[in-house]
Amino acid sequence: MTDKPRSSKAIPASRLSRLSRLGSLAGRIAGNVVTQGAGQLLKGEKPVLSSLLLTPSNISNIADQLATMRGAAMKLGQLISMDTGEFLPPELAAILGRLREDADPMPKAQLIEVLSQSWGTTWQDDLLYFSFAPIAAASIGQVHKVITMDGKMLAVKVQYPGVRKSINSDVDNVATLIKLTGLIPKSLDIAPLLEEAKQQLHQEADYEREADMQQRYYNYLADHDDFVVPSPYSALTTTNVLAMDFIDASNIDTLCDAPKAIRDKLMTSLMALFFNEVFQFRLLQSDPNLANYKYNADTQKVALLDFGATREIPKDISTHYRELLNSAAANSIEDMRQAAFNIGLITSNHTQQQIDAVLSIGMEACEAIRSDVPYDFGESDLIMRLHDKGMTLTTELDFWHTPPADALFIHRKLGGLFLLAKRLKACVDMRRAAAPWLKL
Repeated sequence: MTDKPRSSKAIPASRLSRLSRLGSLAGRIAGNVVTQGAGQLLKGEKPVLSSLLLTPSNISNIADQLATMRGAAMKLGQLISMDTGEFLPPELAAILGRLREDADPMPKAQLIEVLSQSWGTTWQDDLLYFSFAPIAAASIGQVHKVITMDGKMLAVKVQYPGVRKSINSDVDNVATLIKLTGLIPKSLDIAPLLEEAKQQLHQEADYEREADMQQRYYNYLADHDDFVVPSPYSALTTTNVLAMDFIDASNIDTLCDAPKAIRDKLMTSLMALFFNEVFQFRLLQSDPNLANYKYNADTQKVALLDFGATREIPKDISTHYRELLNSAAANSIEDMRQAAFNIGLITSNHTQQQIDAVLSIGMEACEAIRSDVPYDFGESDLIMRLHDKGMTLTTELDFWHTPPADALFIHRKLGGLFLLAKRLKACVDMRRAAAPWLKL
């Protein structure tokens, strides 16, 4: 039995139409709040604003509208969450869960218009085959299978119209909407994060830049035993269209059924790749979305996809993170303190109690690097422990420090790998994975 195909929905392309979508959404939410609140008052109950805002109806409205808009509106919701929702307030997890799903594809007429602007009006005559049904539809673009006249099979990612022009306003509007729910503390200054989100989204919307980043990864990993990266196809790549080799692979979840030895080996290779990204390539694919990993059971290789969120890591950040890694491996709290200061994870303005709490979390997060045997992520409660300590740090110790953006993305990628390792129930020899960068 096959899944029912998603119906297509036109993406609002102009700034005005996108703003009106959010405006109508806010109106529906306000209407629901008034209705629900009045009902509670009639029952003699005192309404609580947060509970009125986060009704199942409002949650559904928010998720569906952001998913329909795609672009930065949808991507910002994805950026907030790198996990499966188990560490988020359940209401926000419901919204983000919808945003992590494939988006509804754009209608055929809108797709043809976008491709005609990028490839010229005769583009259909220049291809042997083009599948109008997308094989994937995500936040910024949707992917189609293509065969060129010389028989080459490609995957072509087509950007939704209006995405690039609407990034700044979408980020601001959605951030306001999410803050309205009360799920983000008013005392938290998210302005630097919003600016960073805008910058990253502008980079992700530049498909020519992504092709360059993808080519760099292809060169780094061309002969790797465990990974495959599709090579960009420059003849059909533009700012709004990215063409690349088509790789036949399945969702990474299919790896869950692979023998344990394969799961352990590939997860160890993914961890080693992360260390190489930070310390050798100084080039980090910073989005740990599970959709960016595919698995081919025949070749036993992991396909790495989507390089729009790739970041160049400054040399000093790379150096200080290597110091942090070695301090954790040596269990040296003083060395970790210095590395954390150098990176900007803590500052002289923080209290001793706050600094000690941050270092405790850092040392605990790196417990796998001190293990003499492969670390069993499947059985470990590390992620939950870190979540609990992080909540204590912010709620009880009032620690609302925003570290440098590079640090945030490094942590986000590593956290995503931890979650993937847990999902795959993998045992990972972290010392072996990090061996080239350890002084021990």
